[in-house]
Amino acid sequence: MNKQDNSPNIRQGKDSNKRTQLQTIFTYLRNHIATASMVTDATGVPQKCITRYKRDLEELGLLTEVKYCYCEKTKHLAWYLTTNPKHFPPSNQLKMF
Repeated sequence: MNKQDNSPNIRQGKDSNKRTQLQTIFTYLRNHIATASMVTDATGVPQKCITRYKRDLEELGLLTEVKYCYCEKTKHLAWYLTTNPKHFPPSNQLKMF
């Protein structure tokens, strides 16, 4: 991870487009709470890619679902997402002991 902005660090490889798209999504969701459709509209990254990156970022603990309600763009139920830690739910880890 980059220590300055906590952005995900993807290995440099044959597909630098993946790194660019992931960084674009991460940065956008750092400053906005949005659905995948809204992110696609704002960034141009295909929704199919956003779904994959969403899973990857969730597994790294860098993305969370904030609320489930109607998308402003599609008018369908969808999860609003963010990578901004101030919107993450409190950890339950300490409650386990």
